[in-house]
Amino acid sequence: MATDLDRSINLRFSSRLGMLLSVLGIAVGTGNIWRFPRIAAQNGGDEGAGAFLVAWLAFLFLWSIPLIIGEYAIGRKYRSGVVAAFIKTAGKKFAWMGAFVAFVATAITFFYSVVVGWCIYYFVHQLTNPLPLSTAEAMATWNDYQSSGWPLLFHAIAMALGALAIWRGVTSIERVNKILVPTLLTIVLVSVVRALTLPGAWDGVAYLFTPQWSQLTQPRIWLEALTQNAWDTGAGWGLFLTYAAYMRREDGVVKNAFFTGIGNNTVSLLAALMVFGTVFSVLQTEMQMTRPEILEIMKTSGPASTGLTFIWMPQLFARMIFGSPIAILFFLGLMFAGFSSLIAQLELPTRVCIDAGLSRPKAIALVIGVSYLLGIPSARNLDILANQDFVWGVALMISGAFVAFILIKHGATKMREQELMVEKTDWQLGNWWDRGITYFIPTAASLLLIWWLSLSAGAERWYDPFSSYSIMTCLVQWAVIVALLLRLNRWLGARMTGAELD
Repeated sequence: MATDLDRSINLRFSSRLGMLLSVLGIAVGTGNIWRFPRIAAQNGGDEGAGAFLVAWLAFLFLWSIPLIIGEYAIGRKYRSGVVAAFIKTAGKKFAWMGAFVAFVATAITFFYSVVVGWCIYYFVHQLTNPLPLSTAEAMATWNDYQSSGWPLLFHAIAMALGALAIWRGVTSIERVNKILVPTLLTIVLVSVVRALTLPGAWDGVAYLFTPQWSQLTQPRIWLEALTQNAWDTGAGWGLFLTYAAYMRREDGVVKNAFFTGIGNNTVSLLAALMVFGTVFSVLQTEMQMTRPEILEIMKTSGPASTGLTFIWMPQLFARMIFGSPIAILFFLGLMFAGFSSLIAQLELPTRVCIDAGLSRPKAIALVIGVSYLLGIPSARNLDILANQDFVWGVALMISGAFVAFILIKHGATKMREQELMVEKTDWQLGNWWDRGITYFIPTAASLLLIWWLSLSAGAERWYDPFSSYSIMTCLVQWAVIVALLLRLNRWLGARMTGAELD
């Protein structure tokens, strides 16, 4: 079991502000700045992307915030990592479910660290090189980087910095986030103000918020909205559960959950304003492109959103007054956003390993070593990275459903009354939360997965597990992990007795 030293350095967040900034660091990441604007563009219609925003906001209140509340409640109650908390909440036979949730978040970490490495590289590159004035120059920078050994080095740098940030447990996590998150938010605000003062920027804003209501009849837009909101907020990943193990009793669960979810979505919208405003301004005003041409660039700029952020944005900054310092701020903010989330993603499996009996140094060494090795394929091949982004992004729906399941198993009403309504300074939670956890989340996850399977079954090469975006690549990878975890379930149940923090 964990040593006394492990417990002494992982007691509690020292203040509510430190905790809020740390959990906001979970939610605010490259998913907001790197992923959200392109997903919004991909799901926009001819008239605008507002319908996607409606579905995305609906899932914030129907899916993400209820799950964040549930994760906070479980983590604070049982003071354990994901697997041990699942066992304590629902019983040993459901250890594999907790392990699946932990694996999904960790599988995302394998390639997420690679993306954080891109951000570090581009920040350094902007400091030492002029901005590209053409697509050929921007592509040369990108291709030279990808064809070299730099991705492996910067993947390692991201992992090493993450290890340092969690080395002393919650103490170092809190200190790092007190610097990262306020700096990130300041950079985002400065960049948004600059973007919206560009000529023609408000055409991009108008497109972003104009709804094409007929799109809401398409199941795909709801699937994309749900997975993006789960990506955005971190709901259902087990990350909030992990941080809640270090939460003080007096820090209200419900208030913090709403603050986290709404704060995260606000940053996503600010990032979208920055990107849509900048792209529309430069491509429409200076390059005389039409709206369809602009949207095509935003939708199809490379696998895993690489093109829009790392190929087009530097060119756009090059055409702006004070473009170079804004570009430096942009990539610094992107780096900070990725790093604040990476810290939480590394702490999750580390906490699981500590619950299994490893000391913190050994747990960190194991997590960093395995994560680096399993991230190498994504560092070397963008198609693999895009596949992993797709497979484990969709799997977040299953993770969210599993979190809801153990709350149902425990009793959602019982959890609310005994854990969520005991602090008089917190907002009092109504029985709408019980109904959402018990009925809406399992139903939504089931229906959307069925819709997705039925729609994708007719797609080209749907049966090919080696096709990046096929049904079969998801089903095979999920099945392999589930089969392995079911096989290990008894061992997990015996091993994960849960190192108490009290």
